Amino acid sequence: MKKLINFVLLAASLTTGFVATTQANQLDDLLKQVKADRVSEAKLDKKREAEFLSARADKSALLSKAEKELADQNVRNTRLTKEYASNEILLAQKELELSNATGTLGEMFGVSRAAAANAFGQISTSIVSAEFPNRGEALNRIANAKEIPSIADLEELWFALQTEMTESGKISQFSVDVTNLDGTKSTETITRIGTFNLVSNNGYLTYNDEVGQVQPLPKQPAGYIADTASNFSSTTSGYRALYVDPSRGGILSLETRKKTVEEFFHEGKEVGYAITVLLIIGLLIALERMIVLGGMSSKIKAQEKNLDKPNENNPLGRLLKVFYDNQSVDAETLELKLDEAILRETPKVDRGVNLIKMFAAVAPLMGLLGTVIGMIMTFQTITLFGTGDPKIMAGNISLALVTTALGLICALPLILIHSIVAGKSKSVLQKLDEQSAGLIAAIAEKGSK
Repeated sequence: MKKLINFVLLAASLTTGFVATTQANQLDDLLKQVKADRVSEAKLDKKREAEFLSARADKSALLSKAEKELADQNVRNTRLTKEYASNEILLAQKELELSNATGTLGEMFGVSRAAAANAFGQISTSIVSAEFPNRGEALNRIANAKEIPSIADLEELWFALQTEMTESGKISQFSVDVTNLDGTKSTETITRIGTFNLVSNNGYLTYNDEVGQVQPLPKQPAGYIADTASNFSSTTSGYRALYVDPSRGGILSLETRKKTVEEFFHEGKEVGYAITVLLIIGLLIALERMIVLGGMSSKIKAQEKNLDKPNENNPLGRLLKVFYDNQSVDAETLELKLDEAILRETPKVDRGVNLIKMFAAVAPLMGLLGTVIGMIMTFQTITLFGTGDPKIMAGNISLALVTTALGLICALPLILIHSIVAGKSKSVLQKLDEQSAGLIAAIAEKGSK
């Protein structure tokens, strides 16, 4: 490349038309420069050639080294292959020796693993784990182990079973974080009854083994059962009765699923509400009649002690006033006037009594109406969904049965109260009739003389 440039420069110099002596000197210098460059390039080429030959020798050495390493690895591969084959044979021999040496112990270890699995299922769900957590980790490891359990593992199984048996006969109090239904946590002192129940001042608790938390029941059992739990938990001395679930939560869970009286009442829906309104109105009327008739009876008794001075604040006083205002008339006329006075008092005395009787008769009929409506809805549900799931029909059947029960519950007290109120009203009217008959007899006896 340099030669080409020099020649180009030379050609350019020749074309410029330099003809002077100085031009000849320049050409000589240029020739010398070209020769010098040629010598330097020759040296550079020899240097490059020497470097290439040196690198070639190095690459040959690396190739020889790699070939030697490949041969060594092939030898090592052959040796390891033989060792692997011999180790496989030795491993099979050792496994056979282990099987022969284990003998019937293998069955025992299988039993221990099965026992660990059963104990893990029982202990992890036990309420004892609420007081002593993380007891099931060792058992789970033993149950899922592929190798033969060690002496330490068997001791862990023994200790776990012994702890469960020992704690099942104890009543223990301890503090623990209770996760409330709204997600908040509070530290409470709870009482553990063996492996049966957890109780606190707020009632029965349950142990959720999936998250390892103590939680209150979604709904406490019946009030008389929950009260025994809170009373027992707050007792510091003496004896207290307590309901214990021997099924370790099964019966208690069923108790919490039972419907309360309020829930049964609401299952009667609109018909049940109407029957309840009848009962309330009937009771209010009966209460008013009892108060009014009781007041009348007391005032009549007071008037009977003072017949000469009639008081118009009671039916007997008003009857006596009619008698004293008409003493000059004959007995027949007086009888008619007294009968008229009694007839005026009768509506005040009998007011509302027949209404109570009517409510007592209507309530069962409304209950029967609810029964019919519930059965109609039940058959409609069967038509739409079939009879595969009884829970679908349970609501309508509850409506049918609850309304009937509510009708009878309403009718029975109303009939009894009607009998009492009717007896009081008849007693008041009987007093008036007796006094009227006595007054008429007195006038008739006076006229006969």
